[in-house]
Amino acid sequence: MKPRFNRHHLLLVLPALFWAGNALVGRATVGQVPPIALSFWRWALALAIILPFTLPEVLRALPVLRPRWRLVLGMGLTSVAAYNTFLYLALQTTTAINATLVAAAMPMMILALGVIWLKTRIPPRQGLGLAVSLAGVLAVIARGDPARLAGVGLTGGDGLVLAAVLAWAVYSVLLRRHPLPVGPLALLTVLIAVGVAAILPLYLWELTTGAAIRPHWSSWAAIAYTSVFPSLLAYYFWNGGVAALGADVAGQYTYLTPLFTAALATVLLGESFQWFHAVGGGLIFAGIWLTTSRRA
Repeated sequence: MKPRFNRHHLLLVLPALFWAGNALVGRATVGQVPPIALSFWRWALALAIILPFTLPEVLRALPVLRPRWRLVLGMGLTSVAAYNTFLYLALQTTTAINATLVAAAMPMMILALGVIWLKTRIPPRQGLGLAVSLAGVLAVIARGDPARLAGVGLTGGDGLVLAAVLAWAVYSVLLRRHPLPVGPLALLTVLIAVGVAAILPLYLWELTTGAAIRPHWSSWAAIAYTSVFPSLLAYYFWNGGVAALGADVAGQYTYLTPLFTAALATVLLGESFQWFHAVGGGLIFAGIWLTTSRRA
């Protein structure tokens, strides 16, 4: 066997880490930062950070993007607007184990959409890697006890997580099926702008309900973290990985998010690292290796 790991594979690990932190922040700020406010200010701040550096590139890309405005609109709505807003709304009511379990459907949904839209074929080796990685995810979220999975029921929040997963899968396949001939930073800036414009009416509605950000340093720190790491850096790495490797392969790396979430909980919440974390992590990495390697 000759593994095909390269810098694109390695960089896809970072979005999983940053998104794990994003989920923890979203859950930790319940009652402190309203969900739509977190989504809006996360992306508004990210846009303010990136736009001064990318504006010349964006202006050069506009003649290319303007005729494809429907595609750009769809990408911005499904990635920046829908995925993140649904996730923060879900974390208001659903538990961490339920959210992780539902989100584990993302790679399978990306593969299914790839088969339907891109007419891609899932080789047996890739299918095996998918199954092995999924087994690792289930081992982590079940804490080594299959009976825990049998007792988990879907709530309204879980349905929102599923909607978020579907939105991200659509975005990933669109990115692969219709690659845009512009730089990744210019594309990211435009998608953020579309997302902010789409979230703004929802944020204004949320304000009318009396929901407001609690003025505390931790509130601003949460917004700052989500603006930089799971937004600018994670999306940049993800877009490059999908363009280079395909949505189906990149989707396998989302299996790392539950593992990183468990590791972060161990450090930040004082939980001990258990045997099922080691088993689950080994299976996740084994599945990724099966998916991203080929015979010499």
